[in-house]
Parts: sequence; structure tokens; C-alpha cells
Amino acid sequence: MAIEDLMGEGTVLPITRWGTPVMHEQTQPVTAFDDDLRTLVADMFTTMRAAQGVGLAATQVGRGLSLFVYLCPDADDVVHYGAICNPTVTTPTGKERHLDSSDEGCLSFPGGYERLSRPDRATCTGVDPWGEPVTVEGTGLLARCLQHETDHLEGTVFGDRLSARAYRKLAEQVDAVAHLYPDDWPVSPKRRTADS
Repeated sequence: MAIEDLMGEGTVLPITRWGTPVMHEQTQPVTAFDDDLRTLVADMFTTMRAAQGVGLAATQVGRGLSLFVYLCPDADDVVHYGAICNPTVTTPTGKERHLDSSDEGCLSFPGGYERLSRPDRATCTGVDPWGEPVTVEGTGLLARCLQHETDHLEGTVFGDRLSARAYRKLAEQVDAVAHLYPDDWPVSPKRRTADS
């Protein structure tokens, strides 16, 4: 079985929102690389696709496990995908470190985007859903995704990295469109506005 086999039809799960305790706590390492884990991975891929995201951490479906999935382009628009358990991210230091200031959003705080500077390259190491070692080199949006999702597994949401002023702007955006996102979104689809 390969990762592509887990990217088919899983079950769409509700996305957990910021403020829920699991979103702000350190996750537990994955220790059982079994069918239950792979079912969760399949469900996470399906949920991410339904929400039109590029990455999804287990905390975002209410599970306190050190696991995320991704389907995301890099700086050259090459799409990468996979599932990483127990990830560690490293970014360049010194003269090799270059920051990219871009809009960032989060499926667990839907409808809001705010600029956040992150290193434009990242290396993520961990293991796949079968317990085999994996390393992903990310540039561009993929680098941002690897950092964002690993943050989730450490109990950090990207709003924690914003200034108080930027966080207020982000929260105002989210509040303005909150009525479009049902509590169980994306199980129930995003509501349409009158002009869409």
C-alpha cells in the first residue's frame, strides 16, 4: 500500500476551531502504525480536500496526535503530498535564512488571512503512516505549510505568531464571515452569500 491509496475516499470530518483545547496543547507521538492510523489519514485527506486546504493537522480534526497531511505546491508550482507522523521542522540559519512575508490562513479559523513572515525554506523529517522515515524539502508555500502544520502539533496556531493588532484584524475578518461556516464545516458545506 502507498500513500496514494490513502488519498481516495475517506470520511469528511468536522474541522476543529481555534479555542478548542486540543488546538492549543502539545500532541502525543504516533506509536501505532496500524489500520486505525491509516483510516485517520484517509479521512484527513478527504476533509482537507473538502475544505480546499493545502495541509491539515490531526488536532484540526480533534485528535491530539502528532500527524499532518499535505497536498501543496512548492515555489516552482510542483505539487507535493504526503502524511508525516512525529514531524520535526528545521529552517535555515544565518546567511541562508530568508523570510517570506505572505498572507497565511488556517482552516480552523476560516475566512481570515494575515501577513506572517516565515523562512522561505523548510525541511521536515518524520515517519510515514507505515513507520518508514520520510524527509520533505519545502520551498515557497510548501515551506510555509510544513511550518504551519508542525506548529499545530506543538499547540501553536499562526495567530499566536501575530502582533496584537494583526490578530485583531484577522479576528475581525473571521467574525465577518463566520455565518458562512456551519459548526460542522466542511461536513456541511460553506454557505453561499446572496451575491455568490
